Amino acid sequence: MIIQQLTIFLENKSGRLTEVTEALAATRINISALSIAETSEYGILRLIVSDPQAAVTALKERHFSVNLTDVIGISIPNQPGSLMKVITVLSKHDISVEYMYAFATADGAQAIIRCDDLDGAIDLLSGNETTLLKESDL
Repeated sequence: MIIQQLTIFLENKSGRLTEVTEALAATRINISALSIAETSEYGILRLIVSDPQAAVTALKERHFSVNLTDVIGISIPNQPGSLMKVITVLSKHDISVEYMYAFATADGAQAIIRCDDLDGAIDLLSGNETTLLKESDL
């Protein structure tokens, strides 16, 4: 179950993240997950939102560089070794994880994964104590 993620390139300057969140709030788009990676000159903001297409439109109207990227979401037990099992299944089948962001609660752990073979990852991870998430789950 592929999820569409927004990838936004931001200059490393005060207020740019505020501008993104203002644009989304004005369009009544909810942010379900996010990750920020930065370099000295720019940051990469990755978002899972309630309406990816509307978010792209709202952000492009405000001159942000934004793209949609396909990712998968998983839910696994919040127990030692759960993530290792997922990564092991993928690596045994030569599927590379490009990046991931995750969080855990007492009820379980969720992760967003970008890998080089999304369809293969979906096939492999269906079952194996791994629940694939739909956009509506987030």
